[in-house]
Amino acid sequence: MIAHRGSSGAYAENTRAAFLHALAEGADGVEVDVHLTRDRHLVCLHDQTLERTSDGSGPVADHTLAQLRRLDFHRWKGARLPGEYGPASSQLLTLPDLVELLAAARRPVRLALELKHPSPFGHELEERALSWLLGAGWDPETSRIGAVEVTFMSFYAGSLQYLAPSVGSEHLCQLLSVVPAEPVPSRFNLGPLSRAAVRAALRQAVADAERLIWEGRAGIAGPGVAYVRENLADVKAWLAAGRTLRVWTADRDEDVDLLLRTGVQQITTNLPARVLERVRRRERVLVGTGA
Repeated sequence: MIAHRGSSGAYAENTRAAFLHALAEGADGVEVDVHLTRDRHLVCLHDQTLERTSDGSGPVADHTLAQLRRLDFHRWKGARLPGEYGPASSQLLTLPDLVELLAAARRPVRLALELKHPSPFGHELEERALSWLLGAGWDPETSRIGAVEVTFMSFYAGSLQYLAPSVGSEHLCQLLSVVPAEPVPSRFNLGPLSRAAVRAALRQAVADAERLIWEGRAGIAGPGVAYVRENLADVKAWLAAGRTLRVWTADRDEDVDLLLRTGVQQITTNLPARVLERVRRRERVLVGTGA
């Protein structure tokens, strides 16, 4: 069970509190999104901009780490912050902060590291991540730093292709989502030809991503729940071919049940404690029935 941006149903996503709570709830691993700051630090934030998850504004890439540390990344969630999860001023994490936090759990933990693209820094994002990991003792063969197992994820197939010379395919996760019927916000007032071009580009990006999985260059397939429902035959074929399935973001019971019936090995959720209990309940039922 992988906690999506930490236990983000309870605490603000990608914060110290969310990750500590996920570990306390028994999650097998955590998923995190990383961007580069203006001064090239790897920070744990999902959006390219700051408005949704902080009291700041503008692109993450336009801010230094010191500037980001002065912002509040917790209060928007409205959850009370327990003292053991640190003060509000310590909720923003860098990748080194997060790895240190996970290592302190003193048990095996998966770190599903999503590299966010498009990035204004291009593949410097991957270079900075690999450079820091290697300096911290990451073993490329096992993809571990101590008890922390790192896998690399992206919706952008080019990111995984860039990482492939340094990272084994079994540690590369190609993320997938369905192409929305209307992918372009109406405020852009693009004509039908422009919208069609955007849809075509998105479909091509998904096709490129699927190709990495079919060819085994990405050993982990990371579709969303909606993608699984629409492409169940392909998902089953990937499982039969030996791919690991890591599906996001399953919070509803019916989605969890579908993934378990399908044989999905890794479920990503905002609600790790709830989903873990459902998985264990199903396992008890199967043991009780001898299935």
